[in-house]
Amino acid sequence: MQRWSGRVAVVTGASAGIGAAIAGELVKKGLKVVGLARRVERVEENAKLLRSEPGKLHPLKCDVSNESDVKDAFKWVKSNLGVVDILVNNAGVCDFNNLTDGPPEKWRNIIDINVLGLSMCTREAIQSMREKAVDDGHIININSVLGHGTPAALFMYAASKHAVTVLTEGLRRELVQQKSKIRVTSISPGAVKTEFIAASGVPKEFLEHLKNIPFLEARDVADSVMYVLGTPPHVQIHELIIKPVGEEW
Repeated sequence: MQRWSGRVAVVTGASAGIGAAIAGELVKKGLKVVGLARRVERVEENAKLLRSEPGKLHPLKCDVSNESDVKDAFKWVKSNLGVVDILVNNAGVCDFNNLTDGPPEKWRNIIDINVLGLSMCTREAIQSMREKAVDDGHIININSVLGHGTPAALFMYAASKHAVTVLTEGLRRELVQQKSKIRVTSISPGAVKTEFIAASGVPKEFLEHLKNIPFLEARDVADSVMYVLGTPPHVQIHELIIKPVGEEW
């Protein structure tokens, strides 16, 4: 990780859970981290806690489903930090609904954030890297085990994560065709103990069931990001699936 010290990382959905854990670990490794979130005040609180670390966390308000917000955020990075070396697409939402009567506005929100938001941030990061001739950058997409195979529920969310799987491979192929050395990685965790599930509108009886299953911690996913970034420049971890021991699906 030493080669990343002093460089710039953008982490979306950095206000809590996995995003906050990733941003914190990158700051501890000496990076200048831009934490994008709608709840920017929570990123500001985390930045205060990280003030003694080698790097720095820059909180920035951004709704990744809003193209103007995304463009403005990356313009801020260009004006204040110069270039994006690493992008971690972590922002995501889930909603417990079904396909036969689920409200379209909930479906749209899932696709807007999990698919289009990820794609817009990726586009801006790649353009930043190209503009500054950064050919060793890294794009990391926080995917899900639900992006592989067919789950028992959460079909629209799973569909959005299947899209992330395809978009990760598509970006890799485009970069290969362009003779670029920018790396692309999809990290797919199983169940992670964060506020994400409770915020997804999961019924109480389902939440009760989840109390008895094994979970990863947010720091486990952050550790996987550090591992991926720490591999030599000629090594690309394209897909990394991590599950808690005992997970049934």
